[in-house]
Amino acid sequence: MRRCAAACVAVAFSLSACGAPGSEAPPVAGGIVDYQLGGAYEPDDEVTIVVRDRTDEPDSSRYSICYVNAFQTQPDEREDLARDRPEVLLTGPGGPVYDPDWPDEQLFDLSTPELRSEVLELVEPWVAGCAEDGFEAIEADNLDAWTRSQGLYTRRDAEAFAEDLAALAHEHGLAIGQKNAVEVDGPSLGFDFAVTEECAVFDECRTFSDLYGEDVIEIEYTDNGHEAFAEACRDRYDDHPITLRDRDLLPAGEEGHVVETC
Repeated sequence: MRRCAAACVAVAFSLSACGAPGSEAPPVAGGIVDYQLGGAYEPDDEVTIVVRDRTDEPDSSRYSICYVNAFQTQPDEREDLARDRPEVLLTGPGGPVYDPDWPDEQLFDLSTPELRSEVLELVEPWVAGCAEDGFEAIEADNLDAWTRSQGLYTRRDAEAFAEDLAALAHEHGLAIGQKNAVEVDGPSLGFDFAVTEECAVFDECRTFSDLYGEDVIEIEYTDNGHEAFAEACRDRYDDHPITLRDRDLLPAGEEGHVVETC
């Protein structure tokens, strides 16, 4: 969940190439993406794919991807979950296990099949809500949370949950995107496309392309400077959509907002 500046020529893309809503076919190749997790706003006319949080409405005129924090709590939901569903939250000998980079996000406990079923039961209404609201796909964040679990659950546990999550998304007529976690073979688990943050910085872009071909959304960030985005546009302009965003993903109109594509 690693939440990029030069003007580039936008690739033309027809919305009709997206396929029917809920078709599970990711319309990533050739698309122009606006990544709006910090708040919804009207994108530029050339944008064809919009990613928004599950609490926001989809863009009815564009292919819309619904962000779901599927492996960790959202900060504003953790207290309610701790009160109502404490069994789904990961707790170790030292107490609740949080994401060190996002200390308001507690990890879900995926350590047993029974607990994974409990977490899937929790997440199911979120996925269903994305479909009911009119999103065509979900982006499932924090697949790599096992690396922050203090060894309390394993990569295999995370992959088992991810496979069930992908099946759940497909049951609701949604495509599903793998978020980061480059070491995981997402297609083998049922993922349809990938969303990768800072793959130019972490030298991960080629691995995602090897897994998903053109069905990759690359997000780079301004606080890494211009070089990573410029390199991405130079090296992968024809490979998949590339978008530059400010780190806080601010809505249009707020100071510091940046969104550029190539």
